Amino acid sequence: MNYDFHIGTIADVLKVDSQIPEFDGRNTAEKIMKKLADKNALMLIASFNKKPVAYKIGYELSQTEFYSWLGGVSSDHRKQGIATQLRKKQERWAADKGYESISVKSMNRFPAMLQMLIGSGYQISGYQDNGSAANSKICFIKHLKEAL
Repeated sequence: MNYDFHIGTIADVLKVDSQIPEFDGRNTAEKIMKKLADKNALMLIASFNKKPVAYKIGYELSQTEFYSWLGGVSSDHRKQGIATQLRKKQERWAADKGYESISVKSMNRFPAMLQMLIGSGYQISGYQDNGSAANSKICFIKHLKEAL
């Protein structure tokens, strides 16, 4: 399958979110706009036949660190390498903009994401206790100069 990768919109993100059962409608235009307000951000979209099927959103934490905030691939387009391509494009963009690292958080209930991060050179950098192992977050970082 051939996918088109491009800068997208919040509307594109919400179209993809509606195809991801794990997200159960938790992401809204208001939530995304509030999180990205006044931040240097990147919203990447993967489309198939001109329809958004995956996305990756990140934003600047500091002059040297970029945060990979949200991402997802619609159920029908998983296992095609789209998330990997989006991750690589985000990393390349961040490095080109002068960021030294990318950080991200994930949860134990998303083992595929944890495996992808570790397999892609991200290192565990912390743990955010949210009261239970299922809801707590594992923090990761990737130093871009070493990786690219």
